[in-house]
Amino acid sequence: MTKQARRLFLSFEGTEGTGKTTQMRMLVERLRGLGYTVTENQEPGGTPIGGQIRRLLLDPEHQEMTAMTELLLMFASRAQAAAQIITPALERGEIVVSDRFTDSSLAYQGEARQLGFDTVLALHGLALGTLVPDLTLCISLDVAAGLERAYQRNLSSDRLDRQSLAFHQSVDRGYRKIAALEPGRFRLIDGGDSPETVASRVWSCVEPLLK
Repeated sequence: MTKQARRLFLSFEGTEGTGKTTQMRMLVERLRGLGYTVTENQEPGGTPIGGQIRRLLLDPEHQEMTAMTELLLMFASRAQAAAQIITPALERGEIVVSDRFTDSSLAYQGEARQLGFDTVLALHGLALGTLVPDLTLCISLDVAAGLERAYQRNLSSDRLDRQSLAFHQSVDRGYRKIAALEPGRFRLIDGGDSPETVASRVWSCVEPLLK
């Protein structure tokens, strides 16, 4: 029997190789096992249009892409997903779980690309209005260790993954700034233990919102 939760929008964040996608999948499986209807979204991507944008963004041949072009493409994909996937699912009273959302742009383009949080937030308001996750779970891991894990799994072939260690450390710094600004919504989850242990930390944050 399907359970009806209040409309709930969750997102996962993290630097490369932290295991955020694994944790998202584990959470989605747990929620569905409990009878909740869950809609998933991936960024960039999620929709046919977003998929084409994703290929442009992550193509390692596009090293000349400017920071602002990168940001605008991210929001183009995000706006399409919001219109086509996220908002309709929320209106149906479903739980939406997104692999990244605007916090990624704050960390990657706002902090690491040095465009600034104000620029990212202004664009968010223009493209998405007040659509913000109810809870963001940022899986945290030593940046160098995460990159090594990603390389071992052959996950680091795209343009963003290939950025320098210093770039990814800046992304991590961006996430920590968000956590300091919004401690109620944005939670840093220690990703240094087994997937099951990390999943229990994720669940302790999510479960209260289901009641």
